[in-house]
Amino acid sequence: MAHKPRSLRSPTTESPAARYTLMAVAFLFLALFLLLPLAAVFVEAFRKGPGEFFTAFGDPDTLAAIRLTLLVAGIAVPLNLVFGVAAAWAIAKFEFKGKAFLTTLIDLPFSVSPVISGLVYVLLFGAGSVLGPWLKSHGVEILFAVPGIVLATVFVTFPFVARELIPLMQEQGTGDEEAALSLGASGWQTFWYVTLPNIKWGLLYGVLLCNARAMGEFGAVSVVSGHIRGLTNTMPLHVEILYNEYNFVAAFAVASLLAALALVTLVVKTVLELHYGAEIAAGRKH
Repeated sequence: MAHKPRSLRSPTTESPAARYTLMAVAFLFLALFLLLPLAAVFVEAFRKGPGEFFTAFGDPDTLAAIRLTLLVAGIAVPLNLVFGVAAAWAIAKFEFKGKAFLTTLIDLPFSVSPVISGLVYVLLFGAGSVLGPWLKSHGVEILFAVPGIVLATVFVTFPFVARELIPLMQEQGTGDEEAALSLGASGWQTFWYVTLPNIKWGLLYGVLLCNARAMGEFGAVSVVSGHIRGLTNTMPLHVEILYNEYNFVAAFAVASLLAALALVTLVVKTVLELHYGAEIAAGRKH
């Protein structure tokens, strides 16, 4: 007598109870460690009403911190965009000695504390360093000025664009570029009309993540800024100062602006995925 073959259970198939339990644990974890603190920031910012909230942004030091944060992000993000594209292109499209070492260097900021990176710049450009006296004699200010803050921000954010593009460009291969070159296109034409359209969504994601980290960086910037109120304090540093002065409404108001910028970044990324999901998937499979 023939036996009916039994259906094999997928090793990834779980019972409904197990699935719901895992989902409940995940949502509970997110609620406790992400959503609840985020909500608390906005609740504290508006605790004394909208009037006090908006008054906090009339403070000249707060406005200076916002302007400096936007300035630093406006410099660091384009620099990382250029570096990220160049590094990803070199690693994904070419074979050369030192390729593995270059990839390791790109990951370095992920494994080094931002405070350590800030201390490195102090050792390089401080008054007791080799370069410090020469820079001072020529009127060049690095530490406790905008250039030092930009350098520290660039260091902690430069992996984001490159790390988003490298696997994407490796998956795409070099077929399209070789075809364009064989048809007579120049190197720049190949980049602008072939490579860039293929990586535009990955590039945009990397820029969004880089910008969010640049505006929210604290550790490295704290070391090199000097905490000069109204001059070298970015928004995260200004939040710390306001909080230490027990000006909680103003501190949480500025913190809520940072949180709102992060949420806008997330919303833009989500909207792009919803509206251009098919095109993004096609680009990744190209």
